Amino acid sequence: MAAAALAFALIPGAAAITFVSRAGYWLVLAAFACWVWALLRSFRPDLRADAWRRIDPFGAALVAAGGTVLLAHEAFGFKIIMDEIMLLGTSMSMHFERVVQTPLRGNDIHGAFAILEGMVDKRPLFFPFLLSLVHDVSGYRPANAFVLNGVLTYVLLGLVWALGRRLAGRSGGALGVLLLAGLPLLGQNATGGGFELLNLVMILATLLLGIRFAERRDGPALAAFVFSAALMAQVRYESVVFLAPVALAVIYVWIRDGRAEIPWPVVLVPLLLVHVPLHQRIFDLRSSAWEMASRPGYSEPFSLSYVPENLGHALAFFLGRASDQPNSIVLSVLGGAALPFALLAALRRLRSPSGGGAASGVTLLFGAGFVLHFGLMMCYFWGRFDEPVIRRLSLPANVGLVVAVLLVLAAVRDFRLRRILVAAAGLGVLARGVPSMAAHAYSQEYAPGRETAWRREFMAAMPRPDYLMIDNDTPLWVSHLVSGTPTTVAARRQADIAFHLRNRTFSDVFVFQRFNVHPETGELTLREGDDLGPDFVLEPVAERRLHLLTLSRISRVKEIRLPGGTIAAPDAVRTGVPLSAEQMKRARLQFLENYLKHLP
Repeated sequence: MAAAALAFALIPGAAAITFVSRAGYWLVLAAFACWVWALLRSFRPDLRADAWRRIDPFGAALVAAGGTVLLAHEAFGFKIIMDEIMLLGTSMSMHFERVVQTPLRGNDIHGAFAILEGMVDKRPLFFPFLLSLVHDVSGYRPANAFVLNGVLTYVLLGLVWALGRRLAGRSGGALGVLLLAGLPLLGQNATGGGFELLNLVMILATLLLGIRFAERRDGPALAAFVFSAALMAQVRYESVVFLAPVALAVIYVWIRDGRAEIPWPVVLVPLLLVHVPLHQRIFDLRSSAWEMASRPGYSEPFSLSYVPENLGHALAFFLGRASDQPNSIVLSVLGGAALPFALLAALRRLRSPSGGGAASGVTLLFGAGFVLHFGLMMCYFWGRFDEPVIRRLSLPANVGLVVAVLLVLAAVRDFRLRRILVAAAGLGVLARGVPSMAAHAYSQEYAPGRETAWRREFMAAMPRPDYLMIDNDTPLWVSHLVSGTPTTVAARRQADIAFHLRNRTFSDVFVFQRFNVHPETGELTLREGDDLGPDFVLEPVAERRLHLLTLSRISRVKEIRLPGGTIAAPDAVRTGVPLSAEQMKRARLQFLENYLKHLP
């Protein structure tokens, strides 16, 4: 920790961001490699040739069925804009250049796509890093984000099965899987390109590794536990709160053993996390990083004064109707009822001489982490769980409710009651979860997501990505290997755009714009920042009403008016007197020089 604190103190703001950009990928890679090494070392005794025989067929079938239910009812696509696109862009830079940045400008130069400008995004690095590994294996494709989250869906349910079985036997594993499989919100995020699934996977993986460490109390188990926690803290911003239960769990085991043992690889953890506090300098350097402008009237990101209002929104989410919220009323009721008893059940097992104390102790500490996470979200200015774009922040709380149910179930000795609870969860999936998922109301109500889906439809309809798109949301186009430049840049670089228009650098030049629709007259008013000015002559090619009072339009640049004359988009190949070989050589060299100089 001293190394991290020293780096934070010595490296100034701008240099800190540069350090994250250049070293971030390699530090995450080193932490990931250490974690994999620690897992292999800890689980080596369990990896026998016949290890597959210990797989429970019932559990495997339930996990497979639950994952399929979650993935089958929502279309794969980028759901949270711009979070998911920025993560994809960062993974693109990690894959191609091994640097941490989100591309803002890029061009296809004779078949080779080049990133011309980028910025270090505020979002943590583990998800884009993991996605970059998928790109490394399969080649770069935006759809790899959906592949990764699809796999993580099954991993998540597998971890829930393992935790439930560890705490409460096969009935616990079944109940845990069914409770999560019946949560529509999880299906919405499982089919997206965000980091929510990985966040839940790392929280549960760290919890299970903590239980393993508490039971085995050896160096390899401790290393796997600590390195898992280090990566968990790099998935979502607020997941860092779970480092407190990790530290307390380690101290808890040391107190039980009467000794403290730290294997040498664990000493590397502070060094491998040095970029995490440096990355947070973004919030000091960019006032817009907090997105406070999205909530007029709010002056602080976190405040206790937000708690009463946010609690009301949380209740509206957890207990809302299926037509209003993608919740699970079964999980909300069972989890809410279990909360006051989970503590008592865990403490009873903790004191029991018959065993189970280690698992209950670590689980109880992580339960406190879930409570701390929920409290932090209630203090957040954007902590309204019932709003479409914010609901995903409730996912750790939903997992916490599952853990509470499992802790109570572990204390239930009546197997008939256990079967009733499992059956109730199964009926909840069929009666409430599946119909709610099939309605996919989220896809209909979140306009930015529909707009992104429409843009991707436009991309898919184009024969080749050899055109230029002028749009202030350039990361979407550039991350899909389409040449893109911001509208504000194009507006002040008319001559550069005209150069490429005249020389057919791109097959076409398009502009994406939004218009406000007057509710009484229907008059269209161009959104601020989307105006290219009067010198650009545009021809609408596609438009869609994606919101009641908003029209989105894609137009083709037909002409650009310059002081020296008007440059028109060529509709056909011009013919003329052929050049000599020497003239062609000089023309090529001159054009290449101008080409690079005028890239938009």
